[in-house]
Amino acid sequence: MTPEPAAPRRRRSWLSPGRLAGAGALILALVFVVSWIAPADGYELQLVDPAHPVAPLVRIAGHPTKNDGPIYFVDVRERPARLIERFIPWVRADGSSLVRSPPISSALEQRLGQVQMSDSQKVAPYVALKLLGYKATARSGGVAVLALDRKAPAAKVLKPNDVIVAVDGETIRTVAELRAHLAHKRPGERVDVRYRRGKETREAKVRTIADPTDAKHALIGVTVSDNLEVKLPLNVTIDAGGIGGPSAGLAFALDILQELGRNVTHGRRIAATGELALDGSVLPIGGVKQKTLGVRRAGVDVFLVPAGDNAREARRYAGGIRIIPVENVRQALRALATLSPKA
Repeated sequence: MTPEPAAPRRRRSWLSPGRLAGAGALILALVFVVSWIAPADGYELQLVDPAHPVAPLVRIAGHPTKNDGPIYFVDVRERPARLIERFIPWVRADGSSLVRSPPISSALEQRLGQVQMSDSQKVAPYVALKLLGYKATARSGGVAVLALDRKAPAAKVLKPNDVIVAVDGETIRTVAELRAHLAHKRPGERVDVRYRRGKETREAKVRTIADPTDAKHALIGVTVSDNLEVKLPLNVTIDAGGIGGPSAGLAFALDILQELGRNVTHGRRIAATGELALDGSVLPIGGVKQKTLGVRRAGVDVFLVPAGDNAREARRYAGGIRIIPVENVRQALRALATLSPKA
């Protein structure tokens, strides 16, 4: 008998369902790893940091140093966002927010934050000591331009080292005053800017632009700093430990008042945020969501927040914390005095 020919061997296809599924899983894993490592250019995450006591940072000559105290400040930690965090919210840290990066270099942003903190360390003691009746003087001859947003109309007029001295006929001595004036403007409005360039004073009309982090707020597209000189009758130093920005000004002033004998807290643990102007005004700040959550994590009773949009946002995340909107330091003191002492 003639043997039957052997059946041909079946070759396993590389396109079999099992292998396709494995390849797909590998590709998804690679995409996940790459998107977790790769940065989301132009975006950063604002992260929650628990509120910190102010007292360990403040030193007043002739007064005992405190290692703890009932007044807290809050800051916001920031880092570049990862690509996956831009598109998938649930992988972000609890309480974090994705925001566009400022239109300036990271080095300039860090430098600006340190300048703003340095100004807060001068303004807060000045305001506190003036309220207590001490003789203190403060002087600033305008705001110096550090850098400009190249896309802003102001970049066609202003240059680094120019000093803005007035906007719409209103004298501008500090960054806080410039922000307070622009807070009443809408993006796209024109403002009259008077500035010094060397020994020459010039004027120009500049169209405002929208704040990249809040489209309702107007900016003129400049990064500026104060040239602030403060003379105090007491030696007050504040060590911020590398934290930047202006938002601790109110907390610093309240703690100085408390340490110099004013009953600020009335038995409660108080947190405060807000940029402080030389006249004691409390100006809006950023990162309110993260700061409110940071206050909650610290177990604080009351949170003083700049009145307006800041206070409304704080109430959204307050939980059981009492939010007190304030426009100036005197109002903050009156509001705290009406609270009954905590049992």
